[in-house]
Amino acid sequence: MIGGRVARLLPALLFAIAGSHAGITHAADFYGDPNSEAQKWVKAHPSDGRVNDIRDRIASQPAARWFGDWTADIGADVASYVGKAAAAGRTPVLVAYNIPQRDCGGEESSGGAASAAAYRDWISTFASAVGATRVAIIVLEPDALADLGSAKCDSLRTTRLSLLAYATGQFKKKAPLSKVYLDIGHSSWLSATQAADLLGQAGVKDARGFSLNVSNFKTTLTETTYGKAIVAELAKDGFGTKTFVVDTSRNGNGPPPVYEGNWCNPSARKIGVSPSVSAAGESPEMRLWLKNPGLSDGQCGSSAAKAGTFDPELAYKLIHGY
Repeated sequence: MIGGRVARLLPALLFAIAGSHAGITHAADFYGDPNSEAQKWVKAHPSDGRVNDIRDRIASQPAARWFGDWTADIGADVASYVGKAAAAGRTPVLVAYNIPQRDCGGEESSGGAASAAAYRDWISTFASAVGATRVAIIVLEPDALADLGSAKCDSLRTTRLSLLAYATGQFKKKAPLSKVYLDIGHSSWLSATQAADLLGQAGVKDARGFSLNVSNFKTTLTETTYGKAIVAELAKDGFGTKTFVVDTSRNGNGPPPVYEGNWCNPSARKIGVSPSVSAAGESPEMRLWLKNPGLSDGQCGSSAAKAGTFDPELAYKLIHGY
């Protein structure tokens, strides 16, 4: 575990020079949300037989904090979270999840901003709240681009691409130290060529790269191969050398044996490796816990809890792989 002076220097070590980062590989380098749903459950259930495992294996891990239409005051909440991370000498990981008609393909997590104008205001405020002097890792709109491969979402294409390009531009302008990754789904969704085309239209020129496997179960090896193929396609399209991150929060056992259509709380899945930063030049650039393990995907599969609700039994099963 890294602490003290080295941990306080992490933001500068990782991000002061564009295109480089230190080869620090400990979860302690990232900021953990002290008010995550897992942390709240642990504090509220000290005598539960599952509490030690959930505390030590999930609640103590620095998973991402998600912001969306449930966030009461996006400016104040983001500024507070990033400020606390800076004070702790840690790097926060934030997920923006508020694109209009969110989850148009799956519908378990439907919602989002009421209009394109409302989203522009929301994401601009988000970027301003991160600010010009703070370091943060930002993942933009899980599934928003990959969903455009669905007929259900086709009518949203033009507006959605425009909004994502606006978002990346806002972070470049207002939060230049942030490292922004546009989400592009996972390897079973789009071809590398299709993914690169969408990323190009969505403003990847203003982002550090893209994210893969958010809330999913694909192995890191599979997603790394896919990510490298997208990087190559982006380079051919004139976007230079982009990087990518992989969500490892639930990929310890890989995807379910029968994968298609079995994305919602499938049984016998397991938490993956802890968040870490790879050595310079290696892929993926980071392994992150973008999904918070134990939060239900919806009222389906092995959980009856609504999407986004912490289910301790689901968390416990993810720890032990059953």
